[in-house]
Amino acid sequence: MSTLKESGIEIGKSKNSINTKDAINQIRLLREDIAWIGINIEGTNVKVNVVETREKPELISPDDYCNIVSNKEAIITKISVQNGMPAVKVGDVVEEGTILAYGYMEGKYTGTRYVHATADIEAKVWYSEEETVPIKQEIYTKTGNEEKKYSININNFKINLYKRFSNYENYDTIVANKKLMLFSNLYLPIEFICNTNYETKKEVKVYEIEELKQKTIEELTKKLEERIENIENVIDKKALVEQSEDSINVKLVYTVLENIGIEEKLIFWKELKLCQKEVWE
Repeated sequence: MSTLKESGIEIGKSKNSINTKDAINQIRLLREDIAWIGINIEGTNVKVNVVETREKPELISPDDYCNIVSNKEAIITKISVQNGMPAVKVGDVVEEGTILAYGYMEGKYTGTRYVHATADIEAKVWYSEEETVPIKQEIYTKTGNEEKKYSININNFKINLYKRFSNYENYDTIVANKKLMLFSNLYLPIEFICNTNYETKKEVKVYEIEELKQKTIEELTKKLEERIENIENVIDKKALVEQSEDSINVKLVYTVLENIGIEEKLIFWKELKLCQKEVWE
């Protein structure tokens, strides 16, 4: 919204004074994270469609010499190198960036020969989620009582149609907005707002340790499994629980069997000197 405003598009402005082509060009200059943008004026609405820029991975040609490096912290369980030389063995613990397969081969008669390394590398990878939760918690539940409060927004000038604040001490609010429309694409700068307040009551609940442990594990499991692409490859699950006087700390750890490794182009001293020369120039 702030970028649109900088480009000359904001609520309440005359649509005849908006040049969508200029706005598009200006936004593309202002924002490197936008790959494409389309702006259309329909009645009194401005519709903006954007496509975000995705960071392009470095493309390595099959003719380029490269190593294979680890993209995760893991324990190697299997390694089969088709081209190049293995840099690790089964059982090795590797960190992100560790070379797994070298982009060269050595022969008794051929000497050192550089190649585009290829390999199938399987490893155990760990995923974890952790949370500390209090044993005594405030729980809010709805009572069934509700109240509605209305207001009107005219070109960003808000008029409240109620004279006092909520009658409830604790409540949740749902806001519904509705613009005044004359035709299918013609909206007036008038908006009706309805705030519905749902009364809640506060209760203090003291959890049994086992109940709180299971509840927390279920919540962490949901978060963790959203991060793991191939959940069927999970080979071990561990829940580590530490209890203090007023809280428990739960750490859930999944061990997953995955294929790891990404290509990293080899840079030779001659290429490095050329790169440095370009930087100096």
